Amino acid sequence: MAESFFATLECELLDRRRFATPSEAQRAVFAFIEGWYNPHRRHSAIGYASPVQFERQNAAASS
Repeated sequence: MAESFFATLECELLDRRRFATPSEAQRAVFAFIEGWYNPHRRHSAIGYASPVQFERQNAAASS
Protein backbone atom coordinates (compact mmCIF):
# COMPACT_ATOMS: atom_id res chain seq x y z
CA MET A 1 0.00 0.00 0.00
CA ALA A 2 2.85 2.42 0.73
CA GLU A 3 4.23 2.00 -2.77
CA SER A 4 0.81 2.79 -4.21
CA PHE A 5 0.49 5.90 -2.07
CA PHE A 6 3.92 7.22 -3.01
CA ALA A 7 3.30 6.51 -6.70
CA THR A 8 0.07 8.50 -6.47
CA LEU A 9 1.78 11.32 -4.58
CA GLU A 10 4.51 11.50 -7.20
CA CYS A 11 2.13 11.35 -10.17
CA GLU A 12 -0.59 13.65 -8.83
CA LEU A 13 1.54 16.26 -7.07
CA LEU A 14 5.29 16.12 -7.45
CA ASP A 15 5.45 15.54 -11.21
CA ARG A 16 2.98 18.36 -11.89
CA ARG A 17 4.52 21.20 -9.89
CA ARG A 18 7.77 22.96 -9.19
CA PHE A 19 8.21 24.30 -5.69
CA ALA A 20 10.09 27.51 -4.94
CA THR A 21 11.18 26.37 -1.48
CA PRO A 22 11.35 23.17 0.57
CA SER A 23 8.78 24.72 2.90
CA GLU A 24 6.33 25.16 0.04
CA ALA A 25 6.84 21.53 -0.99
CA GLN A 26 6.33 20.39 2.59
CA ARG A 27 3.02 22.27 2.87
CA ALA A 28 1.82 20.85 -0.45
CA VAL A 29 2.69 17.28 0.56
CA PHE A 30 0.98 17.76 3.93
CA ALA A 31 -2.19 19.07 2.24
CA PHE A 32 -2.12 16.14 -0.20
CA ILE A 33 -1.81 13.60 2.61
CA GLU A 34 -4.60 15.23 4.62
CA GLY A 35 -6.87 15.12 1.58
CA TRP A 36 -5.97 11.55 0.61
CA TYR A 37 -5.92 9.86 4.01
CA ASN A 38 -9.23 9.13 5.72
CA PRO A 39 -8.71 9.64 9.47
CA HIS A 40 -12.23 8.39 10.25
CA ARG A 41 -12.01 4.94 8.60
CA ARG A 42 -11.87 2.13 11.13
CA HIS A 43 -8.73 -0.03 11.23
CA SER A 44 -8.64 -3.62 12.45
CA ALA A 45 -5.06 -3.22 13.70
CA ILE A 46 -6.20 -0.70 16.32
CA GLY A 47 -9.29 -2.51 17.55
CA TYR A 48 -11.62 -1.21 14.83
CA ALA A 49 -11.25 2.35 16.04
CA SER A 50 -10.61 5.21 13.68
CA PRO A 51 -7.16 6.84 13.86
CA VAL A 52 -8.79 9.91 15.42
CA GLN A 53 -10.49 7.80 18.11
CA PHE A 54 -7.28 5.87 18.74
CA GLU A 55 -5.26 9.07 19.21
CA ARG A 56 -7.86 10.50 21.59
CA GLN A 57 -7.89 7.30 23.66
CA ASN A 58 -4.10 7.25 23.90
CA ALA A 59 -3.94 10.94 24.77
CA ALA A 60 -6.48 10.42 27.56
CA ALA A 61 -4.59 7.39 28.88
CA SER A 62 -1.29 9.32 28.85
CA SER A 63 -2.68 12.26 30.82
